[in-house]
Formats: sequence, structure tokens, C-alpha cells
Amino acid sequence: MANRLAGATSPYLLQHKDNPVDWWEWSAEAFAEARRRDVPVLISVGYAACHWCHVMAHESFEDDGVAKAMNDGFVAIKVDREERPDVDAVYMTATQAMTGQGGWPMTVFATPEGDPFFCGTYFPKAHFGRLLESVTEAWRDKRDEVVKQGAAVVQAIGGAQLVGGPTAPISAELLAAAVGNLLKDRDRTYGGFGGAPKFPPHMGMFFLLRHHQRTGDAEVLEVVRETAERMGRGGIYDQLAGGFARYSVDAHWTVPHFEKMLYDNALLLRAYTQLWRLTDDPFAKRIADETAAFMLRDLGTHEGGLASALDADAAGVEGLTYAWTPAQLAEVLGDEDGAWAADLFRVTEQGTFEHGSSVLVLARDIDAAEPSLVERWQRVREKLLEARASRPQPARDDKVVASWNGLAITALAEHGVLTGNAGSRDAAIALAEVLATRHLVDGRLRRVSRDGVAGEPVGVLEDYGCVAEAFLAVHQITADGRWLESAKVLLDVALAHFGTGEGGFYDTADDAERLVTRPADPTDNATPSGFSSICAALVAYTALSGETSYREAADVALEKVAPLIGGHPRFAGYSGAVAEAALSGPYEIALVLEKDDDGELAAVARRHAPAGAVIVVGEPDRPGVPLLADRPLLGGLPTAYVCRGFVCERPVNDAGALVAQLGPKDA
Repeated sequence: MANRLAGATSPYLLQHKDNPVDWWEWSAEAFAEARRRDVPVLISVGYAACHWCHVMAHESFEDDGVAKAMNDGFVAIKVDREERPDVDAVYMTATQAMTGQGGWPMTVFATPEGDPFFCGTYFPKAHFGRLLESVTEAWRDKRDEVVKQGAAVVQAIGGAQLVGGPTAPISAELLAAAVGNLLKDRDRTYGGFGGAPKFPPHMGMFFLLRHHQRTGDAEVLEVVRETAERMGRGGIYDQLAGGFARYSVDAHWTVPHFEKMLYDNALLLRAYTQLWRLTDDPFAKRIADETAAFMLRDLGTHEGGLASALDADAAGVEGLTYAWTPAQLAEVLGDEDGAWAADLFRVTEQGTFEHGSSVLVLARDIDAAEPSLVERWQRVREKLLEARASRPQPARDDKVVASWNGLAITALAEHGVLTGNAGSRDAAIALAEVLATRHLVDGRLRRVSRDGVAGEPVGVLEDYGCVAEAFLAVHQITADGRWLESAKVLLDVALAHFGTGEGGFYDTADDAERLVTRPADPTDNATPSGFSSICAALVAYTALSGETSYREAADVALEKVAPLIGGHPRFAGYSGAVAEAALSGPYEIALVLEKDDDGELAAVARRHAPAGAVIVVGEPDRPGVPLLADRPLLGGLPTAYVCRGFVCERPVNDAGALVAQLGPKDA
């Protein structure tokens, strides 16, 4: 037997290519082999930056004895959940149904038809060895019971992924109730929602910011500001290099799980950029600027595109790159600056992390300090970052995921155009080119690429939604009709191949590989669901194109997710944000100019635009840009046209008049 992962494109699978386990990639051939040998399938699902995946690999999959039991009794399949979210979704639903919880690594025993009959997550080596024996015996001696169990699980999880269910109209009352329910979980001491472990609530923040824009509710803006400040000063944020870790193991954002994911940073970049737009808070802008810089510097790949993640571990030790002791600070900075930095970053002899080391946090408001202190802080950061570069560095999962790059494009486009950061703007356009030329194959999306080559896994609904939304963002910053047309292609595929026939959406296309169930999960978790991202793109596309059938599809879909928004807003943050945009209008803002110079009107429009507004700037009647059609300059001057639901205000040349038109309206 031979391990079959050496030719894989997934960095996660390649981590296992030298295991003594006879791994297969997910394929029809693997299941055919299980039928030929008349053995069950062992499906192991994880991802490259997963700490406990590494632990189980070292303990079990690198052990010759464990590998022999796996090879003798099973066909073992290794799956990268980021490459195959459809496979992950089906078996995660089964794992949660059978155990009441889920996570990675995920360990699933299934029949050769793929029906799961026993599921779990991480198993210590001794437990896993006994489990392999028990499953082998059950398959040999109690086959009928095992097969029945698998069939029952498939039936149960098929019913769990409801595509029908109750509906409700999107209304101001429903969104107010959603905000009320979200704030019930607010941590008034440390910011954020819920307790430890605490994840960055980026989509909830985005929802609340849009709600504040539409309603003027000052409390929700303060909730976002407090959460943003606590996270940005905490250890979950890299105080030297920028960028956010996946989550905090404590309630006060001090000690993170150190992996850094592209999707978290893209979503947080968007949230901090919008917070700065609404408050002018220099802290929010700094965090946005540093997060954008981190994404482009540390996740940018040589072939274009942004890598998926940085690992939690370095040289097999979690946090090794990032934690400090007072002595280490003094060694790099000298005694005086070392003591000053230890006080500023709260590095103590006792430590906040392992072995007396501390994760850097920002103990004081350095952004508002006098210039000499800011200069000292910046100098200290540079020295520490230079010293940190000599330490072992975390591995990088350099596969490019379509949906996550779509999230990054939208965030970078907003950051670039709002702050005037040309690097972010240019990067958004360049990344969109990568997705359009490498991931869009014969009119359909491929989910991943690596080393400049598209992988085989086909795009799922979240890829179509996030990439369509990204193309619409690039259309707005370039006034290039190509991007609007490309978004339309993706939305047409989504409507034709992912729709349920009842206004909802499945996560996989009707012509994709058939799994034991067809997943359809509208909840927003670590990333926007395919459901909410496709709704976002449909709403924006209608506002930019004037093609109302796409808005009608969005409205029907939003009615299906409305009960989730109202009742469980922590799991519907992006849907809530889309609903806010839909209820607000969204506004359609056209700025017509004689030349490409944006000028004052464009800056005013972007700073004061209502929730979810679309904005296009360019010369009148620019080809392929419906928002600029039939909109002349008044008196030869730059002119703003503000519409809402295709009902337009009078065109204006004056910034003050434009601000008045963009002010709060009853919704």
C-alpha cells in the first residue's frame, strides 16, 4: 500500500503525505475501493492551521501501529475542509447530531456508500486505537445494525438542513428585535458577545454599524466601538505586525489561539474601516490600515491571490513566535526601553501565557499620546518585530480560496476608497483579476487554486456570493462595466443551479457531486453563509444595474432567513447587515465628472453614504455602467445623483446639499 497524498494540491493533505496511513483523497475511487474490500470508510477532516489536527496526526497518524489498524480495517480518506466545505458540512451535521458538538479534527466512520454511522472529533491515541478495534468488530459481527444506523443518521441530517420553514417580512421591527437579542449576549466588561472562548464578532459588528446608520441608535455604535477597542488592544490582535488571530481562549481577548485566518482579517478590516468612517476614530483607522497591510504583506502569494492562513504553531509549539518575557524585551530593547515596553504591553514576570511568557496587549491609549511617546512606541515595535523575525515562524497555508479572497477584495476596495489608500485599492483590483482569470473556468467558479493553478473542487454557494459581491465592489471603484457583467454571470449561475425552487438556496449546485445529503445552511458562522453572501450580491447588483428581478430573488430569500435574523442574530450577522441595506434602499449614488479626479463630492458621498449604498464615479454615459447613464453634468460641474429604489432626488453640485440628501430617512 502507498500513501496517495503526495500529488495533492492542498497544503493540509500534503502535511500527511509521509504518514504510514494509506490515505486517499476524497474521490469516487476511494469509496469503490471500500466496496471492493468490503470495509468501512474512515473520513478524517481538518485544515492546515488546526492545532488539534496536528496533535492527532503526531499521536496517531504518524504511529505505525495505529496506521496498520487503519490500513487493515478501513479505507482512510483525508479531507481539507477549506477545499471541500460541502463534504465538511454534511459530516459536521452528522457529528453534531450524534455527539451534540463538532469541531476539527473531525473523525467519521461511514459505510462504503458514505453513510456515517459513528462520528467524533479529536481522539487521544489510546482511545482512537480502541475505537478502531470496536468499529472493526462491529462491522464484522453486527453489520446490519451498523448499516441501519448509517441510514438513520442520513435521514436525520437530511431533515436537519431545512430549505423550507417559516418566513417573515424584513421590517424595521424585526431588525430592532434582532439588535435587542444580540445585545442580550453583550459582554459589558470586556466587549464582544458571550464568554470564553471568544471569537471576533465581525459580522455582528457590521450588522450593528448598518443598524446605527439607518436608525441613529447611539447605543449600538458604542457597543461596536467598545468591542473594536477591546479586541484591537488585546492579545488577539498582533500588536507588532497587525492582523487578528482566530479567537481568544479567555473572555478578555488576552491569549489567542494564534492561527490567523484570511477571512477573519478581511471581515474585521471591513468592520474597522466602516467604524472609522462613522466616527473618525484614529484608533479604528490604524487597526484597519495595519490589518490591510498584514493581509497584503503576510498572506500575499507570489502568483497573486491571498493565502488562507498562518498556522497557530511554529516548530511544533503554539505561540512560539509571538510571546515575550521581560528579559527578552530587555535583551532586544535595552533595560530602559525594555521596562517601558513591558509596562506598555503588560509583560510580567508571572506571564499571561505559558512558561512565564506573555502575549502582548496594549495597556494604554497610545493613539492619543503626545508625539514623542508615539515615536517611541513605533521605534520599539519595529525593533521587536525585527527580533521576532529571527524566531521560528508559523507555516502558511498558501492555497487561494475563492470566497475568502472575495471577502478580502470587498474589504480592500472599501478601505482603499474611503481612506485614500491606493495600495488597498490597487490590490483589490489585482485580486479580482486573479479570481476572474484563474478561478472562473468556463463560466463556473473553482473553489481553490495553488501555485497559480486552479484546483478541481468546484465552487459552492459562498464562493459565488462572495466573489460576485467582490466584483461589484471593484465595479464601484473602477466604473468598469466588465466587473458588473462578471457579477451577473455568477448570480445567474447561482439562481439557475443553487436555488431550491422555493426561493431559498442549497450550498452545492444541482450538477455538483452528489453527497449523502445536499447541504443548505443559512447560518453565518466563521464566514458569511452562501445564503447571506448571495443575498448581499443580489441586492447590490440590482442597485447598480436596475435589473429588478435580482432584487425580487433577494427579497424572497431574505424572508426565509428573517426568523433566523430576529431570533438568533449571533448566527445571522451578515444576513442582518444585508437586511439593513435592503430596508435602507439601498441608496444608488452616481457622481458624474468630466475626468477621473474624484473631487469633493465623491469623498462626501462615500463618507456619508447610508447603509449598503452603492456608489459609482465617472463620466456621463460611460459604457457598461448603468448608474451613469443619462446623467449629465449640471452647468459643467461635477454632479451627484442620489436615488433610492430608483426614485431620485434632484441632482446637486453642492456638498452640503448632498449631505442633506444622504441624511437619515424614516425606514
